[in-house]
Amino acid sequence: MFKIYEPFIINDRHEYIYQKAAKVAHLAKSRRKQGDEEADFQIETLQDLKENDYITLTLSKEYGGEEVSLYELLLAQERLAIGDGATALSIGWHLGVMMELNDEPIWDEDVYDKLAKEVSTEKKIVNRAASEPATGSPTRGGVPETKAVPTESGYKLTGRKTFTSMATLLDYYIVSAYVEDRDAVGWFLIDSSKEGIEVDYTWDTVGMRGTGSHDLVLNEVMLSSKNLVEMQGDKKGGPKGWLLHIPAVYLGIAIAARNDAIEFAKGFQPNSLDRPISEVSHIQDKIGEMELKLLQARNFMYSIAEQWDQYPERREILASSLGAVKTVATNTANDVVDLAMRIAGGRGLSKSYPFEQYYRDVRAGLHNPPMDDMVIQSMAEAAIKEL
Repeated sequence: MFKIYEPFIINDRHEYIYQKAAKVAHLAKSRRKQGDEEADFQIETLQDLKENDYITLTLSKEYGGEEVSLYELLLAQERLAIGDGATALSIGWHLGVMMELNDEPIWDEDVYDKLAKEVSTEKKIVNRAASEPATGSPTRGGVPETKAVPTESGYKLTGRKTFTSMATLLDYYIVSAYVEDRDAVGWFLIDSSKEGIEVDYTWDTVGMRGTGSHDLVLNEVMLSSKNLVEMQGDKKGGPKGWLLHIPAVYLGIAIAARNDAIEFAKGFQPNSLDRPISEVSHIQDKIGEMELKLLQARNFMYSIAEQWDQYPERREILASSLGAVKTVATNTANDVVDLAMRIAGGRGLSKSYPFEQYYRDVRAGLHNPPMDDMVIQSMAEAAIKEL
């Protein structure tokens, strides 16, 4: 085990969660390249996640889950991402949804109970579908163009959603829509087998191809009123700790790049040298830079997670810190992968090595919420207001 991990595994429970993630990470890593080439989530990897009870980590113990803390979720997600970032990011949305619903019980009790039991016993998975071609990220405040039109028995939904991770493999979608009779945005829980649902295979990006984040198309999907599970304003507007799974994933990718770069440096000896490049000073400088950057970002992330878990009464004031963690971590991850590429040199661009995929995948973190400009502006406004 690389020493860089040791400070963040504090007790036996952490070790147990970490090893559970490590087992799945090993399996996911074997299909990482295939997922990248096919631009889709690997169904065999999803089966591994289910068989190893990874998808129930954030379920409460009442439903047979591990009821992990935020700190433990980050340990698991970071370790899984070392194996495959796309797998970790994708399943992280499901884990986050179930953690949020457990922490903020705003759904009808019967609806939530049914979903939680199906996740527990039938290993079903869920994700929110919020982004749209015209509105972009919902964090920017755009109103969904997806419309929920009232009918005699409920609603009829029509629209298109983008960036729907694991779109073809989800059992449930939680879809945002403009609810016409309420003049507000609502969220609908929709069974993926419902008539009128189609997945449009649009996912053709540079990075995170293995998430299979295709478009979800809704063609007059008929739903009962009970499928309307949330309305805008139901949820507290406070910080969402579970979103730290995003920086955990990208730091995991950076750690994978760091590990492979060191392994490469120790094993590569050009005929112009009498020793491997790991003993060359400028290579050691780059390795040292990677270590420093990772230690700073990871200590920051785990420190905030620990505060979130231990002092729930202080969570409201952690909002800016959560955003700052994401900004610091994703930018650090890009820096670390860039250093790994420099260590590998021209071979880093070869498809025979994993570095070029790390390079492509890690850049996606810059576009996950919250965006850098929003975080920095928010912090500036708070600082100005305080003085």
